[in-house]
Amino acid sequence: MHGDGAPIERGLLQSLTDLLSFRGPEACGIWSDGPLGMGHTLLRTTHESKNERQPADLEGRYWIVSDARLDARKELIAELQRAELNVRSNAPDCDLILHAYAAWGAACVDRLQGDFSFALWDAANGELFCARDHFGVKPFYYAQLGKIVLCSNTLNCIHHHPAVSTRLNDLAIADFLLFDMIREPGATSFADIQRLPPAHVLSCEAGTISVRRYWTLPLSAPRHYMRPNECVEQFRDLLDRAVADRARVSNVGVLMSGGLDSPTVAASARRTLACNGLAGGVSAYTAVFESLIPDEERHYATLVAEALKIPIEFHVSDDVRLWDCVNRQDHCWPEPVHSPASDGGLCQLRRAADRSPVVLTGFGGDPSLSCLLSVYFRQLLTTRRFGRAFAEAMRYLTTEGRFSRLYFRTRWNKWFRRKNQTPRYPEWLNQDLEKRLSLRVRWEALTRVSVVDGADRRTAYEAMTDPAWTNLFEGFDPGVTGVPLEVRHPFFDLRLVSFLLALPVLPWCSDKELLREAARGILPDAVRLRRKSPLLADPLVALLEQTESAWVDSFVPAAELGHYVVRDRIPKVFGEKDAWTAWIHLRPLSLNFWLQSQAATG
Repeated sequence: MHGDGAPIERGLLQSLTDLLSFRGPEACGIWSDGPLGMGHTLLRTTHESKNERQPADLEGRYWIVSDARLDARKELIAELQRAELNVRSNAPDCDLILHAYAAWGAACVDRLQGDFSFALWDAANGELFCARDHFGVKPFYYAQLGKIVLCSNTLNCIHHHPAVSTRLNDLAIADFLLFDMIREPGATSFADIQRLPPAHVLSCEAGTISVRRYWTLPLSAPRHYMRPNECVEQFRDLLDRAVADRARVSNVGVLMSGGLDSPTVAASARRTLACNGLAGGVSAYTAVFESLIPDEERHYATLVAEALKIPIEFHVSDDVRLWDCVNRQDHCWPEPVHSPASDGGLCQLRRAADRSPVVLTGFGGDPSLSCLLSVYFRQLLTTRRFGRAFAEAMRYLTTEGRFSRLYFRTRWNKWFRRKNQTPRYPEWLNQDLEKRLSLRVRWEALTRVSVVDGADRRTAYEAMTDPAWTNLFEGFDPGVTGVPLEVRHPFFDLRLVSFLLALPVLPWCSDKELLREAARGILPDAVRLRRKSPLLADPLVALLEQTESAWVDSFVPAAELGHYVVRDRIPKVFGEKDAWTAWIHLRPLSLNFWLQSQAATG
């Protein structure tokens, strides 16, 4: 968009749109009108997108480009029809957003649910209106360079515009070195490019940009059920709706472990597609180790696949080498990524994309059901509800399989945590950078435990709003992976989140009892009653013990690394036994690889 009224250069618009063809290989389109231009490439991931074309318009007044998948379509269409708008039941999601904006203007985001980022041009009012979904599943980037305004769901697209410089954002890079991700709201690794935060809208009129938040995760009122079955039935219904809204295709993949969360999603997907006559449309993909470290996931994931009668494909990670994810000639990460002991999931995602344009995950089960039993019982005792505390304790201890899942060691480590398990400030940061940006003060502020007043289960609320989730979602986006594949997360469905956050600690949240009950008769008991357990060993530690990893202590720094890190102050990590220590001190090497890749690509 040119705020000074200068016409769009269509050749440049087409070339920037062509850069997106990897993520949308099925259709490509551009549109321009004077100072505004739009480009879009399409990956069809829903039944309704069969005849979709973007950029799309409504009566020539509203134009949109979007990366959107909406939940609760029937309810939204009913609202639009009550607003006297003629909307087809099979309209693609981008058309529903256009109609919603026509009906309610900027307030349309209050009625949208799902994963979306979009830019909408209101020609009559000369306003560009953009939005990003509630949890930030879909990315949105923008830049304002004088009178030029650029926006895209792909950072590299904006980065290729000739007006955008390669100058780095020092605070964003420092955040990566401190936290593995950018904690500054709205920042990217590049000084000229901004990131629209989750649950925010952006408006641009006459070259002036304004950004505002439109939603915060509400505190859910506690729910109590007279009959246990009522809670389980409601959970299954909400999960099935969340999965159905994300699996509007003929076949779908599931990134599945041998735990509870992703198998629960897989079971729901099997149920949902079977109702549509597509019982064979679900496939599972599981990452396993066979020799690098002890690993039980193959055994338990196989039990799940056999019980659900779905095919499963295993990705064996034993041959991975340090920084396989960045030492690839066929991929360049748009921002620094710290994944020294894996390929970033690229091989698994590429295999899944060969069969389906959509995969589901189980992410969100842990945070939405998280709780602290010690806090819960302390509250009961402090308020002198001794009878309730005794009854709840007996109910907890008599739950099926409880004595195999008391987690004494986990609780001991949490209460008496060793020093090497706590966050640590690295001593190898460039001191001038550290002083200029007050990095130690920033680190202390952002690692301090926050308190959410009024939340019945504070840990769940804090966990669901952790910025690490947005960072994770962006890491699965095609703009980062280069893989034309939609990765969707049913546990982050707004309807399901609201329900789960309102559940009491007991009986449903502690040890994920709700999922265990919902899986009764569906998943094998060996999986359903399995104790929650991390990997039996850390692959990073195992790799650092191998002779061929000795090079990590003698890497040659890129010229730009010294601006952020004092190379000689980085401790040796070859053979390091503590995974957290190794993880922290390998961050500069991840940054070094990324800086080298940026220099190599110009």
